[in-house]
Amino acid sequence: MIARRRFIATLSATVAVLPLPARAQSIPTVGFLNGSSAEGYAPMVLAFKAGLKEAGYGEGQNVAIEYRWAGGHYDRLADMAAELVRRPVAVIVANTPANLAAKAATSTVPIVFTTSSDPVNAGLVPNLNRPGGNVTGVSQLNVEVGPKRLELARELLPAIRAVALLVNPGNPQGDAVSKSAQVAAAKLGLDVRVLKAGTDSELERAFTDFAGSGAGVLVIGTDAFFNGKTAQLAGLSVRHGVPAIYQYDEFADNGGLMSYGGSIKDAYHTAGLYAGRILKGEKPGDLPVQQSTKVELIVNLKTAKALGINVPLSLLGRADRIIE
Repeated sequence: MIARRRFIATLSATVAVLPLPARAQSIPTVGFLNGSSAEGYAPMVLAFKAGLKEAGYGEGQNVAIEYRWAGGHYDRLADMAAELVRRPVAVIVANTPANLAAKAATSTVPIVFTTSSDPVNAGLVPNLNRPGGNVTGVSQLNVEVGPKRLELARELLPAIRAVALLVNPGNPQGDAVSKSAQVAAAKLGLDVRVLKAGTDSELERAFTDFAGSGAGVLVIGTDAFFNGKTAQLAGLSVRHGVPAIYQYDEFADNGGLMSYGGSIKDAYHTAGLYAGRILKGEKPGDLPVQQSTKVELIVNLKTAKALGINVPLSLLGRADRIIE
């Protein structure tokens, strides 16, 4: 018994002085950099981890994930990206504008981006089929289908003369979103009233300001902060009686009037697959940027009735899903 105790004591002392890799099997670390909040992005994180799992990597099993959330404070992203690079991590997964911060922080650590805009125009990659360098990812092209959301809003409410556009002034792509909407609105004979919000309190104020904007419908612009506030945005639109359209189905599912765009969960699932492939040794520059070609129109007929809106049969006939 005494000999056994001495052996255990000796073993414990030896383990105490061993470096961490010798005490536990070293596993790669993925840096997950996001401009929004953990709570709002929970479904996307699950989709990402599902993709990573399909590639053969389970969190806490053979891969670790370091999460960094800016909570809408985009000015923090540069420091967060630099911290992940110093850690170091094996690959960084980042949304817009976190992906731009990650790219600025490193030219060697692999980056897998998710974005709603054109990755070439955004400066993320020079080429979609063979991006080269250390960056690749997934695009839903929801910025590009933004004008279609205006057309749908006009079809739903043909008598309107102006639309309100909600943008985040802290988003580096905010100006592009606004300009695209203004060009599309002009073709439809509509004026655009821009409402700005980058915090929870500003979101509340924007929906209050909608009543005095003279607009007949609210189009919510593409933004990572907004993506993490989908349920809140839907709740605000219901509470203030605002007919609103956004890009993701979660908005309509939570009571928003309409949604039209690609699937953000599908994008994160693919990002997880790509991160796994890179962990296995593939180079990001050899992985073509994946572009979502599927967009869905969701109409919440229950909300429409509550707002006193008669949805045209032509619009209902094209809807991929109707919530009643």
